[in-house]
Amino acid sequence: MKTQKQAFGDLGEEAAVRYLVREGYHLIARNWRAGRNEVDIIAEQHGLLVFVEVKTRRDEHYAEATEAVSHDKQANLLEAARDYFLITGADNPVRFDIVTVVGTTPPYRITHIPDAFSADSFYHVEHH
Repeated sequence: MKTQKQAFGDLGEEAAVRYLVREGYHLIARNWRAGRNEVDIIAEQHGLLVFVEVKTRRDEHYAEATEAVSHDKQANLLEAARDYFLITGADNPVRFDIVTVVGTTPPYRITHIPDAFSADSFYHVEHH
């Protein structure tokens, strides 16, 4: 059984998916997992693979939701993306975005931050 926090996060992810689809993104996967790393949303737009971290908050009294994507979390997303490319054989260009979902009931305040952090440490894996 999911905790209240997990259920709330699921609502935020669903809102983020609906937002991205409305914006023209094609959903590839939700909660894609490789080992200990997970990507909330993997989407595609115009040939670009977008790995999306979703942060859901009731409000932003303590900190902005974007501040919750630590350097460790960024490293985990980069590692998951590398694994995704290894497993699927995809070779698309890649981008890392953050979508914040703030509020307790719809309509949520959704902010999309494309290219939220650098993928410089992401290296293209040669496929054999």
